Amino acid sequence: MERFTIIAPCHFGLEAVLKREITDLGYDVTAVEDGRVSFLGDAEAICRVNIHSRTAERLLISLGSFHAESFEDLFQGTKALPLEHYIPRDGRFWVAKAASVKSALFSPSDIQSVMKKAMVERMKEHYGISYFPETGAAFPMRVFIKKDTVTLGLDTSGDSLHKRGYRLLASKAPLAENLAAALIMLTPWHSDRILVDPFCGSGTIPIEAAMMAAHIAPGARRSFTAMQWEHLVPPSCWKDAKEEALEEETPEVETDIQGYDLDPAMVRIARDNAKRVGVERLIHFQARDVAQLSHPKRYGFVITNPPYGERLEEKEALPVLYSTIGERFRSLQDWSMFLITSYEQAERDLGRKADKRRKIYNGMLKTSFLQYMGAKPPRRENNER
Repeated sequence: MERFTIIAPCHFGLEAVLKREITDLGYDVTAVEDGRVSFLGDAEAICRVNIHSRTAERLLISLGSFHAESFEDLFQGTKALPLEHYIPRDGRFWVAKAASVKSALFSPSDIQSVMKKAMVERMKEHYGISYFPETGAAFPMRVFIKKDTVTLGLDTSGDSLHKRGYRLLASKAPLAENLAAALIMLTPWHSDRILVDPFCGSGTIPIEAAMMAAHIAPGARRSFTAMQWEHLVPPSCWKDAKEEALEEETPEVETDIQGYDLDPAMVRIARDNAKRVGVERLIHFQARDVAQLSHPKRYGFVITNPPYGERLEEKEALPVLYSTIGERFRSLQDWSMFLITSYEQAERDLGRKADKRRKIYNGMLKTSFLQYMGAKPPRRENNER
């Protein structure tokens, strides 16, 4: 089976988490760069990583890289790529997105236009036709230019992998599902430990945690663009990968996952979202103020995405809000807390400097993932659960 170089973009700051995911799935990582991880894999890898990855944005088959400082360079470099190996004569092909960093070429629309023309010229020469009906399968491409090095990738995913399909309605400032999953994976939380999100909004963090606990693969019930590419990815690969994912599910697992929100309407949305993915039994949602945060048990986790104060009227309320979060956290015995925020005075108002602070980009917003480590529970005996 043919092997490809596969590029997996991710949120800036989460490359190590994605690398671990890909390695755990059994594939060889070849490069880790800002916002993306590359690895070697065949058609089976395209299916399995699309279905199982909780943190990737999408998967791209690398069609090649070349140096370009002018549009002529861009045209000739694109035309030299073996596009016909991937795209049949009736394929619909286009550059869906272009990004440029520290490069001579920087206009996305011009980059897209020049590359499309070069692709057409290459395909015309190979297939011996001057008109492409583009009535067949879709072949969207993405180009990234960094320091004048152009990399073209064929998008196997289609909709971003953060779209699991369960979140039809969301809060005003929702956390992307793959970012929520990555935040949980940056903590020592396991399914046998308590997890509370006191700002759960539409339920993304608790739902992602429940999916992990029940071993529900995020892409097991969605479709992907590469499902149409039977000449590259046989249907049997998708069938086997989905069957593998479904067989691993353990919906009967017992958990203590809780999500609170001040808005009862958001709590109803969160419950609906959890039901849609099949984890409603694993999460307790409740309309509740963070000032009421409490729990009688020890060694739990608070993992949350509190308000950042992007609007002026919200910013004025942040000192009191973060002070309340810190006060309630201190009342929890031997708990750990992990929160993502762009609020620069968060540690001051929480009343304690974070044990660790990690920079992560939430979209274009620079945030900090503040980590407060609690005591570890005593080691369990082998005959205990």
